[in-house]
Amino acid sequence: MDGSAASLVIEVTVGPEEPERCHQAFTVAAAACASGVPVHIWLSGDGSSLARPGRAADVELEHAPPLPELIDLVLEFGSVSVCSQSAARRSITPGDVLPGVTIAGAATYVERLLRPGTQALVY
Repeated sequence: MDGSAASLVIEVTVGPEEPERCHQAFTVAAAACASGVPVHIWLSGDGSSLARPGRAADVELEHAPPLPELIDLVLEFGSVSVCSQSAARRSITPGDVLPGVTIAGAATYVERLLRPGTQALVY
């Protein structure tokens, strides 16, 4: 890194039905965390299911680290939120998500995106 303040917001819109895209998102997030880059994962659409305990284990991909390990790494060094509308459409409540995962609205997403030095990626 060049020393400038930078962070990533990575929106994950896919779940087990698209394992390669899903793993790509979390692999990039884990690499960024390992490099000291602040990372926030925003789960929306079908990706919101990954906030439920045990659901990430359903996403398997050859030659990729287990998705639960990547999610744990992001939760340790970054943060994860679920879109409140996506959660509501899937009957996901705060009591249904992994420890450390929050449910937040669009205003929170926009606020994160507008922070100086933030780069957004969508998978």
